[in-house]
Amino acid sequence: MPEVDLYDPIKRFLEAQGYSVKGEIGACDVVAVRGDEDLVVVELKERLNLALILQAVDRLTISGTVYIAFRIGKGQSASWRSRTKQVKSLLRRLGLGLLTVSARDKVEPVLDPAPYRPRSDRRRRERLLKEFAERVGDPVAGGSAPHPRLTAYRQDALRCARELSEAGVLKLSDLRQRTEVPRAGPILRDNHYGWFERVKVGHYELSPKGHHDLDLWSGALESLVAEPGTSPTTT
Repeated sequence: MPEVDLYDPIKRFLEAQGYSVKGEIGACDVVAVRGDEDLVVVELKERLNLALILQAVDRLTISGTVYIAFRIGKGQSASWRSRTKQVKSLLRRLGLGLLTVSARDKVEPVLDPAPYRPRSDRRRRERLLKEFAERVGDPVAGGSAPHPRLTAYRQDALRCARELSEAGVLKLSDLRQRTEVPRAGPILRDNHYGWFERVKVGHYELSPKGHHDLDLWSGALESLVAEPGTSPTTT
């Protein structure tokens, strides 16, 4: 179904709100005018894609009220169905509005264009800076999206695991001193990775899984230098 089939339902929708509507004015798919208000521009595509968003961003040089419109329903705009929240967030940041058109040509105003005013997430920023400061070196290349990730927390857990591998059973206070990891206690007690086993109160050894995973992280261990730190929120 060509995108021109979206024009009539969009035109009817805008005319019902008092706009005068015309298609293919200059580079714009749809232009609507109502009195002395800023003109409305709508860019049409059968499916949501990058080309549609780029066209709409370009139209912001003509008007501050720009919408994208695309068809929704079975077999349409899979990226919209799977990433609705992210798409709406992106459009808000760009100052774009969104109209969807159903298989029965019902137009739904999903989002109106407005200046983007981001809300700062102070706690998220602090966690990011904390992780940056505590991570030893630069062990993970940007864009590689490793799983699991070598966080500062995992680096401290690896220090503890390495020390237990060499020494066998250790008292927690001795382990903390030898590794210079102040949060060694919570790391061993929480045991997020299943690397540690408590032998008796306050004494730990490396679990079979710990021995196995220590080999997997051997490359990271080689570059680790024991440094004191505090427990971040990521694991």
